[in-house]
Amino acid sequence: MAYIYPAPGVASAQATLTLSVNANSGDTNSLPLPSLQDITLNNANDVFSWTTLDNGSKQQIATTSTNSLAMNLVVDQAKFFGTDYATATAAGAASSTAAEYGVFGLSKDKVKVDFSLYMGDEDDGTNGPTITGEAYVTGLAPTVSADSPVWVTPITLTVDGDYTATTA
Repeated sequence: MAYIYPAPGVASAQATLTLSVNANSGDTNSLPLPSLQDITLNNANDVFSWTTLDNGSKQQIATTSTNSLAMNLVVDQAKFFGTDYATATAAGAASSTAAEYGVFGLSKDKVKVDFSLYMGDEDDGTNGPTITGEAYVTGLAPTVSADSPVWVTPITLTVDGDYTATTA
């Protein structure tokens, strides 16, 4: 059995999330998101239920699923606000990069992104799985307090369609 071990602090083994603009197939300037505090991968199947008069229990069948990634991110100015948001919005998603938009711009402008989540190496040192898909950035709510003097925001990637999982 091989456990996935994201190895916090080990650059080559840690869990990483990368975004790129879906409409721009040439977006080679993807946006890696550093400083992730936690990651939750959701695959919630909807269920249709019905009852019949001759049975005291409900019948159920799985239908479509709602997929999302949720995490907390320590805010980095360039990653959050982008390297050139004004140019990105003027040029449009088809010719702009995720790095230009930044996380805030991708969410504000409702830009569909391609994402790649590397879950971390396995405990035997081999490469672990990668989850990819298309999504929208939602759920931003940056906060700061006296007890947490750096800006931290939740971020949700609401997945459009299915996940794709690959292993090394």
